[in-house]
Parts: sequence; structure tokens; C-alpha cells
Amino acid sequence: MTLQIVATTTQSWQARLAAQDATLRIHLLGIGGAGLSAIAQLLVEMNFQVSGSDRQLNANMQRLATLGVTIFAEQTAANLTRDQATQQPDVVLISSAIGADNSEQQAAERLHIPVVKRSEFLPVLLANRQLIAVAGTAGKSTTTALIVKVLREAGIEAGYIIGTDLPGYGNAAAGKHRCFVLEADEYDRMFLGFSPSVAIITNVEWDHPDCYPTPASFRHAFRQFIDSVRRDGLVISCADDPGAEQLRLYQQTRGPQWITYGTGEQANWRAVQVTAIVGAGYQAELEWQQTPKGTLTLQVPGLHNLRNALAAIAVAQWVALPLPTVLASLQHFGGTARRFEYKGEAQGVTVIDDYAHHPVKIAATLAAARKRYPQRRIWAIFQPHTYSRTKHLLQEMADSFGDADQVLVTDIYAAREQDDGSLSALDVVTASSHLHMQYISGLAPTAAYLAAEVQAGDVVITMGAGDSDKIGAMLLEKLKSDK
Repeated sequence: MTLQIVATTTQSWQARLAAQDATLRIHLLGIGGAGLSAIAQLLVEMNFQVSGSDRQLNANMQRLATLGVTIFAEQTAANLTRDQATQQPDVVLISSAIGADNSEQQAAERLHIPVVKRSEFLPVLLANRQLIAVAGTAGKSTTTALIVKVLREAGIEAGYIIGTDLPGYGNAAAGKHRCFVLEADEYDRMFLGFSPSVAIITNVEWDHPDCYPTPASFRHAFRQFIDSVRRDGLVISCADDPGAEQLRLYQQTRGPQWITYGTGEQANWRAVQVTAIVGAGYQAELEWQQTPKGTLTLQVPGLHNLRNALAAIAVAQWVALPLPTVLASLQHFGGTARRFEYKGEAQGVTVIDDYAHHPVKIAATLAAARKRYPQRRIWAIFQPHTYSRTKHLLQEMADSFGDADQVLVTDIYAAREQDDGSLSALDVVTASSHLHMQYISGLAPTAAYLAAEVQAGDVVITMGAGDSDKIGAMLLEKLKSDK
């Protein structure tokens, strides 16, 4: 019996994770973020022993604490050494935002605890699942959410990780079905190392220059991702996106089946006779290889979301779901957190928040706003995200606000980076030809300026992957208090 116990306890963390050994202790460094909080949810549902820390307490951490996760609202070496007999973890999972100078990571290394990233951890955790992986520069979260909603409402209890909250579903679940839907993040090459049964490519547009120094290196990573798809699997890509089409033409003879979606004539799944519904989304006739298949109606605005819905339909076809069931589910999709999310209205001013931080996303969000609110003045409030992205995509970023009437740019959200003083948010304004764009430093001053300038009928859209949503909350509070 003693020999059996020794053999069990000396197994690698990978073997114990794959075997779903409930005694495995997993500590998540950066647990408050969207990526690691979702993984923590999965681990709890799979009965692992879970702890985690972050720089300050947030809603994700509070929710996980109610599920029994040991939460530390600071990152310190003491988190790993408080009681080594019972709390020292077997493996530490770190977010991509954690730097080598993090004291808690350094403590783990001194204690010889394996320190791994998502790209090493998730393929082991999901090795026995039939993986549906959603990749692309933009649209990953919404497309993942649409697929999850379609599968779940059709009775397929798939597991999932989404990079945002889907109302009624949250951002993660272990699921009981073999299918698992994963938002496959390209940052830090997280999406490599899997063997998906289905891969979705929404678009391929250079991003994350801190990780991919050239457009070619970005495209190469996507080629590696496609090469990892099972040879008996399926790739689903957007025929309307030049980057995704370039990837298809390069890879299509090398393995899995490949089908496309979009609005152009070359797409297998195609939306035709597209009509924007004022104050809502879109209605379009659906075709599969030029054969009519019914009517697709969406509440959410934006042609990009119409394409995202087509990707979900293609997945549903692979799962063999009845199309009427799928279309009914899509019609009732109301969006996700921080994706054209309605935040409120005061004094006739509508406030919306969106995660858009890449030029493609900014332009798509504002195009959706212009279609939904064709006669209203649109304010775009933009917080650039990371110095490297702002520097390398400066001109594209500056040129992406054409559908906004007024644009305010506030300070760059540093995230994982340091300000070297060579660039500021003012450079976005200087590079733009927009006639009504200005820079305002600070969230509170931006909200104060808006409160003094907006009028009844205006639409204010806060955009960014940092904390730009606070501007909308402050604006609504000011407008309500001034009544």
C-alpha cells in the first residue's frame, strides 16, 4: 500500500491533471483575468484543489471564492508558503501578463514548483475532449458564445471557455458532453499545442506586435494552428476576410476538410439579401452552396456579427443540428459582456461599451453603431491598449473612426507593458485626419467633458480592452445626478 501511495504522489502534474486526480493542487497566478478565471471555473467543476491570486480583488475572484477557491488579493511569495504541509501547490499556472520579476512566480521557482502557461496547461486538461477552437484577430469571443448558445439550447451540454461573460452561461463550464468549445487566443501563442476537431478562423489581421514582431510572424502562427487540426477534422473560415482566405489558399491541400462562410459569392455558407434592422441587428437569407436554407435574423448589430453567426451555423451543421433550431437560437442571442453592451441611458443619452481595441474591431463596432443609430450623433471614446499595439498600428488606429461624429482619445492602458516615454495617446489624434478628434488625459476628466457636451439623442460608445468602461459609468452617474 505504501509503494502505491509513493507512486501516485510522484506522478507528474501532467499525468495527474489528465487523470483528473482530485488531490492535485493548482494555483493560478493572475486568477482575476478573463482567461485564468475561466480555467479556474473549469477546475472547480472538475473537483481539483484550486487557489489563486491577483493584484487586487475583482468580481471574478469574488465569484470564485464563493465556489471554494482560496483567493489572495495580492501577489506575494507568502501565498505559496503560508502552510507548506497543506497549501503548497503542485503546479502554478500563470497568465501571459505575469512578468519574470513577479515575486510569487519567483517563489514558485525557488520551491521547484512547476510554473506553466495556458499553452502548456490547457492541451493536457482538454486532451480527451472533442475540441471546437475559435481563433482570429477579432470576433473570437462572440463567435464562441454563439456556438455555445446554439449547442446548449439544442441539448448538447458542451464544455466551454469564453473570453467574456455570456448571460445565463458565464464564461466557462466543464460540461458533460465530449465537445468542448474553446476561444483559442493567439496571444503568447496560447492556441498552439491543441489538436482541434474543428477550427474556426474569423479573420487574420496583424496584432500583438509585442508577441509577433511582424505580420509574417503572425500569419505563421495561424498556419501552425491550422496544421494542428486533426486530419479528419474541419476548418471553417471567413471567405470575406483577405487574411483568412490567404490562409485557406495556403493550407487547403494539406489536411482537413475546409468550408467557408460570408456574404461573398465564393462562400459555402452565405448570407444574401442582407437588410439592417434600425435599432436592432440584421436579417438575411441563408444559402448553403447556393441552395436557400431559410432566414437568419439577429438582434445584435454589425455585419461582423452576421458573419460570426454564419460560423456558428457551420459548426451546427458539423454537429448535425436541425437548422430551424439553430436559427431560433441565433435570433434570441442578445450579445455578451463588453461587446456592444448597452450600459444605460440618462437625459436621452445612450451609453454603450465595447471591448474594441484593434483597428479592425474599432471600425466594425462604429459601423455597427452607425447602422443601428443612423440619425444620431455618435461619440467614440477610445482608450488605446498597450504601447506596442499603439505604436505599430498607429496609422490604422487613427484611421478607424470614420463612422463616429466625435472622438475622444484618453491615455494608453499599459496592461503588461511599461511606458518608455516615446509614445502617448496624443499621437493617435495627431496621426488622424478626423475633423472632430481630441485627446483628454484621464478617465474622470473625459467623463466630465462628455457630461458637459453631450445632448439628448447622442450615443456614447466607450471602447478599449482596459478600464475604459468606467468612463460610461461615470457619465451616466453625472447625467442622472444633474437631472
